[in-house]
Amino acid sequence: MDKLKDRIVRDGVAIGTEILKVDTFLNHQIDVDLFEEMGAEFRRRFGDVADRVDKILTVEASGIAVAAFTARAFGGVPVVFAKKEKPSTMDDEYYFSEVMSFTKRKLSAIRVAKKFLSAGDRCLIIDDFLAHGQAALGLLHICGQAGAEVLGCGIVIEKAFQGGGAKLREKGVRVESLAVVASIESGVIHFGDAAAPDAPAPGTPAP
Repeated sequence: MDKLKDRIVRDGVAIGTEILKVDTFLNHQIDVDLFEEMGAEFRRRFGDVADRVDKILTVEASGIAVAAFTARAFGGVPVVFAKKEKPSTMDDEYYFSEVMSFTKRKLSAIRVAKKFLSAGDRCLIIDDFLAHGQAALGLLHICGQAGAEVLGCGIVIEKAFQGGGAKLREKGVRVESLAVVASIESGVIHFGDAAAPDAPAPGTPAP
């Protein structure tokens, strides 16, 4: 998605060789016009299964906004988001999966109440980032517990060099990423192909 890539180049901040900071428009401050276009792009990319999607699944908190805009593009299907902390209002009827956060360097559990995810549900996983793949794998595990079908995984920014996308694809999961970062070098973001994360990006730095 060229508009997203242009925005990453213009407003994104590369830190070291692994961190891409996009809080000006994606996961702290939100550009709602861009989010609407991203939702429409996910609808276009998953157009062949769009009439089968009946739930959008994500993880709190930064995945919720993009999931909501995507759900609207899919006709207003419900958004279900996994909670990272168990609130006092959640009873013991929930699915959970342990997820390692490499950013926070800790293992935590994500939870979805059983009343919101059932056998036969057909889900599209949507999230803002795909790095090591732990959140997406956790959601896959939860869907497996529920007997729900995962039709695919839509990602705003995939950092292909961290391997999460490869793990999902090796499991047979369809992954559609709107922008794929192949590498970050000396503060420069290089875009590339998710199918070949070790290959150098075409040309050099992103335009």
